[in-house]
Amino acid sequence: MSTHTVRLHRVFAAKPEKVYRAFLDADAKARWLPPNGFTGKVHAMDARVGGKYKMSFTNFTTGQSHAFSGEYLELVPNELLRYTDTFDDPNLPGEIQVTVTLKQVSVGTELSIVQEGLPSVIPLDGCYLGWQESLQNLARLVEPDIEG
Repeated sequence: MSTHTVRLHRVFAAKPEKVYRAFLDADAKARWLPPNGFTGKVHAMDARVGGKYKMSFTNFTTGQSHAFSGEYLELVPNELLRYTDTFDDPNLPGEIQVTVTLKQVSVGTELSIVQEGLPSVIPLDGCYLGWQESLQNLARLVEPDIEG
């Protein structure tokens, strides 16, 4: 079985603490991670090393849903998240390894994501497009600095 790797990079005008929290807060993740045209639901999230999560995306046009789950392998507050993703769909086999690195920079946070082991049936260009949309949504969530 052939797999692919996706590498992403973005700088956010937000502190690492806020970006890190967006990955581990169920309501936040359901808001920013689904790409455009999808809704997201977090069914379970135990955000600790060894903890598990389950999430689903639903295509708003067709109503079709796909679920995925995983385990948190490494969590270094405000610096690093490492976890797995596994699709419920047997046509999307294998375990995906995701590494999210956060680094404080002068304007906020430099984010790097490496997603390894993507099933080869997922088109890479579609994966990159989806991630770009998700990261735009993440910016809309974490960059406003609203007091009160």
